[in-house]
Amino acid sequence: MTTPHGIKLAVHLISTYFGDIVSKVCDCLLNKGPLSQMQVIKYTQLTKQQVANSLLVLIHHNCVQAFNIQLPGSFGEPPKIVTQYMALYDNIIHHMRFPKFSSIVSNEFGRDCAYVFDGLLQHGRLSMNQIMDRSELNIKNRENGNASNVLHENFNKLAQARFIERCPAVEPFLEPQEEGPKKRGAKSKIGDVSQTLEARALAATAPMESLRFLVESDALINGVLNNNDDDDADADDIKKSPTTSIVGEKRKQDCLESETENWATNKNKEILWRVNFEEFVRRLRHKACVLHVTERIDSIAGIVLRAVFEANRRDETKVKIEKTVPLLLQTIFDEAMKTEEGRSLTLERVRATLVQLGCELPTIAINETYSIDLKKIIDQAQAQEVESIVMKKYGRESYRMFRLLAERERFIETDKIASTTFVEKKDALVALFKLWKDDFLHLERIGNGNDAQKSETMLWKLNKRSVWEQVLDDLYHAALNLKLRIIHENDLAKDSLLVVKGTADDAAIKNRLRAKWKVLEASLFILDDAIMLFHDF
Repeated sequence: MTTPHGIKLAVHLISTYFGDIVSKVCDCLLNKGPLSQMQVIKYTQLTKQQVANSLLVLIHHNCVQAFNIQLPGSFGEPPKIVTQYMALYDNIIHHMRFPKFSSIVSNEFGRDCAYVFDGLLQHGRLSMNQIMDRSELNIKNRENGNASNVLHENFNKLAQARFIERCPAVEPFLEPQEEGPKKRGAKSKIGDVSQTLEARALAATAPMESLRFLVESDALINGVLNNNDDDDADADDIKKSPTTSIVGEKRKQDCLESETENWATNKNKEILWRVNFEEFVRRLRHKACVLHVTERIDSIAGIVLRAVFEANRRDETKVKIEKTVPLLLQTIFDEAMKTEEGRSLTLERVRATLVQLGCELPTIAINETYSIDLKKIIDQAQAQEVESIVMKKYGRESYRMFRLLAERERFIETDKIASTTFVEKKDALVALFKLWKDDFLHLERIGNGNDAQKSETMLWKLNKRSVWEQVLDDLYHAALNLKLRIIHENDLAKDSLLVVKGTADDAAIKNRLRAKWKVLEASLFILDDAIMLFHDF
């Protein structure tokens, strides 16, 4: 779900990282959808070289996906294949979360492993040799000859944890959609006419799971051994990789590579790797669920839910699943016992907590399994966030009526709303009309006979989609303002430090500026948590 301020935030992030020209191309793709290179030139009024370079940068940093599509010819001409470019909105917004991603890797595997990971965050796509060259581990361990072993170990850790993945297909070809109904097998999702062009393109680039996280040990060792001979070639490899050299070039259908050969590679046919954002979204989603149930129920519920996630980790492959994989009670109990907080739990306490989390007790207590409804937990967390916003913006009475409508999820009469929330009918109408005016509610009027005005009954229902979109857009707006404020404060700090440099006030001003910067950064982190709750989870 993209919103006006969400697009502005994405454009600002691209401008901050890559400059105004690249952000102008990105802005065009975000607002107009997939376009060819010539269309981008037309809309942006930039030169062909500027557009080509901008697309090169955006593709290399996983912000744009190119794909080939067959368009019908005109005036008797044969169909032609055109390369189009699609902005990946989610990947752009993820740039704001790079510190969170790096912190997860550092906490799980240590700073040495995070050095390798940070190189991919900074440069988008790298081959094994480029990772070796750019990693600080290469510099630290080259003298004692341990560089290849350390890199091999850390790289394998990242791939096994699914923190990194092979880059997807460079320019997949989308088959023309066939007209009329046709039976399709379960695997023919790319040709499904019900899918949008963007969804078909992403489905076509999706790699096979068996190859997505595969680290070829022979290629890795050879790449490390050859690395010493190519110390000066890493920057040229990025510029000349197929992900960049193909920008703007036309493809013929008979020249398309097979699926197994269509991975993004550099000029030496080395496989390129990138950060797997899906895994980090999954981890942060789990963290948000644990935090919510801990606050809503108790700390034991958080421990049990965390144990479910840990036991589920090997089986869960999708980011947005509605329910966890069914697990045996004993499995959940054993996983909880591995933590220091969970060692005091009993089997009965774990069972009772699972019931508190919404699980139903099985009719047969032999090999009893439990599955937790994650969608319900996320919905509760979203509703709690929205309710707090309604409370601050409209007051306590409006909050009570909003909460009632959110729980019932159906049309309710004005009289019943007023009596249930203990609000005078006149005051309830004023509050309800204010919420309706801001598109928070649906209103349906029912009249009887010719005297409809006097006997009119007003029914109210929560307009959930509109409310959630408004809240998300407001969160994007606040995040954009905070980003601009941080930039403004940094500029002021530079000017202030130049004035007081070398004076007695130098240290005091530095401490004050550092404290202000920490508050702004912490506020941005909290805002981003709320954004992920409504957009990513």
